[in-house]
Amino acid sequence: MCGIAGQFNFQNEQPVDPAFVRRMARVLSHRGPDDEDIFVDGRIGLGHRRLSIIDLSGGKQPMQDETGRFTIVFNGEIYNYCELKETLLSKGYRFRTQSDTEVLLNLYRDKGSDCLEEARGMFAFAIWDSDSRQLFLARDRLGKKPLFYAVRNGTLFFGSEIKAILESPDVSRTTRPASIDDYLTYGYTPSPFTMFEGIMKLPPAHWMRCDRHGVTVQRYWSLSYEPKQIHSREAWREKIWSLLSEAVRLRLRSDVPLGVLLSGGLDSSTIVALIRECSGQSVRTFSIGFEESDYSELKFAREVARHFGTEHHELIVRPDAAAILPKLIWHYNEPFGDSSCIPTYYVSQLTRRHVKVALSGDGGDEAFAGYDRYRGAQLAMALSRLPRPVLRSARSLCQWLADHGPRSDPKRWRRPLNFLEALVEFPNSEERYLRWVSIFSTREKEQLYADHFNAHVRDRVAGQFLLEILRRTETTSVVDQLLKADTQSYLPEDLLVKMDIASMAHGLEIRSPFLDHIFLETIAQMPADFKLHRFQTKFLLREIVSDRLPRAVLNRRKMGFAVPIDHWFRSSLRRLVEEVLLDPVTLRRGLFKRSAIEKLLREHRERRRDHRFRLWALLNLELWHRTFIDRRPAEERPATTYSYANE
Repeated sequence: MCGIAGQFNFQNEQPVDPAFVRRMARVLSHRGPDDEDIFVDGRIGLGHRRLSIIDLSGGKQPMQDETGRFTIVFNGEIYNYCELKETLLSKGYRFRTQSDTEVLLNLYRDKGSDCLEEARGMFAFAIWDSDSRQLFLARDRLGKKPLFYAVRNGTLFFGSEIKAILESPDVSRTTRPASIDDYLTYGYTPSPFTMFEGIMKLPPAHWMRCDRHGVTVQRYWSLSYEPKQIHSREAWREKIWSLLSEAVRLRLRSDVPLGVLLSGGLDSSTIVALIRECSGQSVRTFSIGFEESDYSELKFAREVARHFGTEHHELIVRPDAAAILPKLIWHYNEPFGDSSCIPTYYVSQLTRRHVKVALSGDGGDEAFAGYDRYRGAQLAMALSRLPRPVLRSARSLCQWLADHGPRSDPKRWRRPLNFLEALVEFPNSEERYLRWVSIFSTREKEQLYADHFNAHVRDRVAGQFLLEILRRTETTSVVDQLLKADTQSYLPEDLLVKMDIASMAHGLEIRSPFLDHIFLETIAQMPADFKLHRFQTKFLLREIVSDRLPRAVLNRRKMGFAVPIDHWFRSSLRRLVEEVLLDPVTLRRGLFKRSAIEKLLREHRERRRDHRFRLWALLNLELWHRTFIDRRPAEERPATTYSYANE
C-alpha cells in the first residue's frame, strides 16, 4: 500500500524536474511512511511512497523489470500474486524479489492491458514503457485505490491524491460549479470529475494510455446481474462460504501483523469467524463507540470478541472539532459529505498503533442487500398500487405529526414522511431512489442557492449520474437494480473513498474480502430473493452464519457507522457550525442565501427538522474552500483558517 505520483510531458520536449517529482511524492508521505524514491528519465518522472507489507526489503519502488524497459509505481495489493508468479515462471520470466509488485510488472510485460483480467486485488498503478514512450495507468475494478490526473499543455500529472497534482503551478485551483451542485446532492463528486476544474478521477475498472498522440481512457470490467444461476438454497450456502473463505485466505497473506475492524455488525463479525475457521489464528480486533448509547455498537463488538476470544481494542470517540476537522479536510482533498469519516479516521488511528494491515466488512451490504432502503424500495413497489388520494392523505397525516408531535425526537416522523413524500412525488422508482439518497433535493437547493450561483447550475440535472446508472441496469429485479447502482456509485465514490483516505492518513492498509471480484461476480448472479427475502436483508448470509455468530449479532437492527452529529450540532459543535456558515467570508462566496442557512440552523437547533447531513455537508464545503482555495503561504495562515499542514 503506497502513494504514487508522476509527470509525463507527452507532447512537449521539456525534461521533468526531479525535485518536482519528489515534492509530489513527499506530500503523500502519510500514505507511505516507510520509504521514498523517484524515477526520472527525460520527459517522464515517477514518484513513490511506500508502506511495506510484502517483501519488506526487496519490494522497493519505482521498480524496473530485468530488461530496464518497463518501470512501475504501484499502490495496492495483488492477492493472487503467488499463483500468478508460478504461471509466469513457467513461461520463463525471472524474479529478483518476492513482491507482488514485480509479479504485476511481469504480468504486464506478458499480457499488456489484458493483465487486468487476471489481477485479483486492489490497485492503482502506472507503468512506463521506454521503448514505445508510452505510459499505462489503471485502477481496480471496484475503485478501492484512487487515481487522479490532470492534462495541461501537453503534460499529464497524476497522483494517488489531488494534493500531489496541486504541487504543480500549472494546475489551477478553480472550483467547478457543477461539482458543488453534485456534492450537495450526493455528498461526493461523482467520477470522472472532481471539485477542481480540470482535475479528473480515473473511474473504477478503467485504464488509461498516454503517448504523443494524447490520452485514451477505456473500461475493462463491469458487474453483470444476468443471467441468474439456478441452484438450491443449500448449494448457494456452500458456494458463498467457499468463495468467502478463499477471499479471506488470500487477504491473510502479509509479512506484517494484521487485524480486523470490528463494528459488531453482521459483515465484520463474519470476517472474524472466517479468519478463525480458515486459519485458526488468534485475531486482533479494533472497535470504536460513542458516549451516546443510541450510536454506539461497542456492546455487540465486545460480544463477538468474547465469542471468538480475540485480542480486542476499543476507543470512545468524543467530538473535538478543533483537532479533527482540519485534518479531515486536508486529507480528503475534496468536500466529503459522509460524517462517518470521523469514526473511520479514529478507528484507523487506533488500529495502526498495533498493526499495519486490517480486514474490514466493506461490501457486504452491496453484495447481500443490507441497507434498509432496499426494503423501502420493495415496500414502495407494493404501496405504489394504492390510489393516489390515499397516499396523499397518509403523507398529510405524517406531516402534521412531524410538525406538531414531540420535539424530543425529530427523526420519529421524518423518516416515514420522507418515504411518503418520495412515494407521492415520484411514481418513477429511479427518481424516488435518487430522492432517498440525496442530501438536498432539487427544490431544496433552489431555496438554498443564491441567485448568482443558481444561474450557473439551473439548467443541469445533478441526479443524472445516478439516474443513468439505474436506467442502464439490465436486470428486471428492483433489488438487483439498486445493488448495481450502489456498487457503481455509493460504494466507490463514498464508502471506499472514506476508508482509503482515513486508513492511509495513518499508513494503514485495509483489505475487504466481500469486495473480491470473483465473489461479487458469483453473488450478482444469485437470485435476488436470496438476498432480500420478505423484507429480511442479507437473508442467505444470515442463514450461513446463524450457527457461527452470537444470537444478539444476528438479531440486532442495522446501525451503519452512524455518528451523533445531530446531538453535536446542538451542543459541542453548535457554535462552530453557526460561526462558520454565517461568517461573512462564507456568505461573500455568493453560493447560498443567508436566510436559507439561518433557517437550517434554527430548525435543527429547535428540533423541528433533523438537518445534520445538510449542515455537515455545508460545513465541509466551506472549510474545504478555506483550506484548498483560499490558501496562503503557510507562514501567513492564521489559526482560524482551518488549514492543515502535513503531519
